[in-house]
Amino acid sequence: MRRGAALALAAALATGLPGCAVFTLPPQTAALLQQAPADLPRQAERTEVPFFPQTPYHCGPAALATALAHVGLTADVQALGEAVFLPAREGSLQLEMIAGARRHGAVATRLPGELSALLREVAAGHAVVVLQNLGLAIAPRWHYAVLVGYDLDAGELLLRSGTTERERLPLRTFEHTWARGGHWAIAVLPPGQWPVTATEASSLQAAIGFERAAPPTQAALAYRNLLERWPDNLVAGIGLGNALQAAGDLTGAARAFNAVAERHDSAVAWNNLARLHLARGDPKQALAAAEKAVARATRAEPQWLAATRETLALARAAAGTSATR
Repeated sequence: MRRGAALALAAALATGLPGCAVFTLPPQTAALLQQAPADLPRQAERTEVPFFPQTPYHCGPAALATALAHVGLTADVQALGEAVFLPAREGSLQLEMIAGARRHGAVATRLPGELSALLREVAAGHAVVVLQNLGLAIAPRWHYAVLVGYDLDAGELLLRSGTTERERLPLRTFEHTWARGGHWAIAVLPPGQWPVTATEASSLQAAIGFERAAPPTQAALAYRNLLERWPDNLVAGIGLGNALQAAGDLTGAARAFNAVAERHDSAVAWNNLARLHLARGDPKQALAAAEKAVARATRAEPQWLAATRETLALARAAAGTSATR
């Protein structure tokens, strides 16, 4: 009997279920209920989010299908299950979920591990895929759900979860289960849109990953939109140039590389611009860009010296050949 009582107490502590007065609210829930951000609505619900009931072991594919369908992208739970379900794990790993979103034309961006960030996304009109551990640390029971609403006055969240279309879950219980899932949450959006709470680093990581799976024109759209929000991002600027070049828009790629090269005096950007001019048959501009690339690498970015010197040699050879014609 003592052992049974101990297990019951451990379960209550782990799940945050109400019990005797010694239980306290987890920190993020306590902060939100005590003083929520003034610009955060007290209630919000995305009633338009579709519902895909989850079959055994397919909570990941069902949650991902929900998020994809919400933004108008193709969502087939069976197909997603074949793509992201790992039989050996009897579930879907987070990386597979993100890759599955990319393969279906969406950018999956990791969100900050803060309850307030999740609520802000819902208030902004975004469904949020979350990972919960409904078991214990020593006996995990992983579960994906989609956050579609909240009510701060009631202290509740609303989720598309399992076979329940509108599950009401106390904030405190969600925080416990979400914390045991590593505070993992993503927003799944079309290229050209970003979560309102996404950081520059997480957005860049999402864009780079999306580029690996998406058509170049879609990757360019993601990079262009990222630069509108964070115009000083060097990697995004280079990524935009690379995507445009892969899409066959050499003029647009040249503008992108030139813009980021001028803004950052980047050896990589100058080098890419020189290579692009060579591909376009313009050795004069290629030579000018290659010289700037080598100068920058010599002065501040020695790791690119070999690559930039190789490009400079090619540009000089092309310019010399052009001059003798």
